[in-house]
Amino acid sequence: MIPNLQTIEIAHERIRPYIHRTPVLTCQTLNQLSGATVYFKCENFQKIGAFKARGGVNAVLSLLEQERQAGRLMGPVVTHSSGNHAQAIAYAASLVGTKAYIVMPHNAPQVKKDAVRGYGAEVIECVPTLEARESTVAEVAAKTGATMLHPFDDYRVIAGQATAAKELIEDYGGFDVVMAPVGGGGLLSGTALSVHYLCPTAQTIGAEPEGAADAVLSFRTGKIEKAPFINTIADGLLTNLGHKTLPIIRQHVSDILLVNDPEIVAAMRLIWERMKIIIEPSCAVPFAALLRNKDTFAGKKVGIILTGGNVDLGKLPF
Repeated sequence: MIPNLQTIEIAHERIRPYIHRTPVLTCQTLNQLSGATVYFKCENFQKIGAFKARGGVNAVLSLLEQERQAGRLMGPVVTHSSGNHAQAIAYAASLVGTKAYIVMPHNAPQVKKDAVRGYGAEVIECVPTLEARESTVAEVAAKTGATMLHPFDDYRVIAGQATAAKELIEDYGGFDVVMAPVGGGGLLSGTALSVHYLCPTAQTIGAEPEGAADAVLSFRTGKIEKAPFINTIADGLLTNLGHKTLPIIRQHVSDILLVNDPEIVAAMRLIWERMKIIIEPSCAVPFAALLRNKDTFAGKKVGIILTGGNVDLGKLPF
């Protein structure tokens, strides 16, 4: 079932010992540039360097509880990801002492592949298409008996991701808008649920690259759409929405805004230079959308989930 407030609260208690309650930072210069008062929830300081630790740990620990209640030992897990969810499941599996198989596109950033292996997981590379990811996961599951943990279309993952916005609202509530990027929609749907339950007068707004603009189409039509073309620096946002994330987003998200790659790079650079913190391109997408639509956000109190900092330092876009 779609996570309710109690589900999100239970998820938060479950994962609390294994995650950071990340800081929320502000920057007067960026407030002046944007015309809004912006609170950045810094999930780039999270375990594994990204918010995905929340959903991954909740999914694995939920599965562990389920298996124990059934009187079974927990077996291996398998998932597919271009990077941050891969690290999250590898980290979570290491916590409970189980094997993790991670299917990753061969063009995923090397820093993310190395991190996954560092947690003891086995990386299986495939061609960079969703079909190849899913077929490879099915092969691994059939061969090893591993349980598939979907990177975003899983209510356990969504409930875990919702805890980032929960913390943001608990610490600095009273927002007019809360923003998050959207790839598969796990974070955006979780964020929208926390905003709905805990800050109901606020809007949740998603942000997406023009070079992977599937969610904005799905948001309008009500069915899962594919992007007209894929070409963006925001490698963490290339996935289509899922059957669980799309209905939540359509019900609780006010809008999805598009930005181009030069705008993403400019926003990323501003955060590096002005806030002195490392973020990856996908992370900069909501702030880029705010800067592109200043009139929409003028004078408003805006929360932004800064999703992660797992950038390949050898391939910086500036």
